[in-house]
Amino acid sequence: MVSYGTHVKKDSMFNTPPVFPIFIVNRVLNWLKDNGGLEAMEKVNRQKADLLYGFMDGSGGFFKGTVTDPESRSFMNVTMRLPSEELEKKLIADGADAGFKGLKGHRSVGGIRVSMYNAMPLKGIEDLVEFFKEYQKKNG
Repeated sequence: MVSYGTHVKKDSMFNTPPVFPIFIVNRVLNWLKDNGGLEAMEKVNRQKADLLYGFMDGSGGFFKGTVTDPESRSFMNVTMRLPSEELEKKLIADGADAGFKGLKGHRSVGGIRVSMYNAMPLKGIEDLVEFFKEYQKKNG
């Protein structure tokens, strides 16, 4: 497949490259470049993670991370549990009403999951943390 000779022998019909995924990768790489590159993205991702984990660690155990070793914590997906499944279900519903979609944890383990992929702006996590603070005040 990566041999030019193979493509010549097959009149360039040996394999069609996956054009759409190549197009998407190009778009993502250009977006990364336009937003400061990998170093800038890492800086923002660290800020998002520090903000969310800092809030969780200071919540008195109300928002309890499922990964307790700080060295093993993800910058992309943060999982947590609340004191009860009822509070988790209410948080998911209240969050959806407030515009925070996709907070439900994995179907096999439950809980809450916050995805902070590169396209998620810092402002989104700032707003989520404010929502979490208010939720804890009302329900904690």
